[in-house]
Amino acid sequence: MILDAGFLISVDRGEDSARFIITAANRTGTALHTTHPVVAQVWRDGSRQARLASFLRTVSVHPFDDGPTVGRILGLSGSADVVDAHLVIVALRLNDDILTGDPDDLGDVASRLGSAAPTIHRWS
Repeated sequence: MILDAGFLISVDRGEDSARFIITAANRTGTALHTTHPVVAQVWRDGSRQARLASFLRTVSVHPFDDGPTVGRILGLSGSADVVDAHLVIVALRLNDDILTGDPDDLGDVASRLGSAAPTIHRWS
């Protein structure tokens, strides 16, 4: 499962909804992923984000190394949100679903991939 910024913010705040999903993922053996651009969106002061720092050690964080592919999907979708487009590309590469609090924006980008588009789930 690919996690967006809203989920990481929920982890950072210690919200029950995030804890529930993390527990369920651990119970089912579901691998959790995010991207470096998503981390950049939510990281502010590591000395005050102990929960988030701890959580990030348990997930796969994927680098932004898909510039041309992300640019193509942005061109197709008319979006300018590099972070969302990168999440979609990573999900596609991993053949994984995306968990987001904002399925509309991600859905607009993902829909340009047609039947290959990753499944997007709303949480919280």
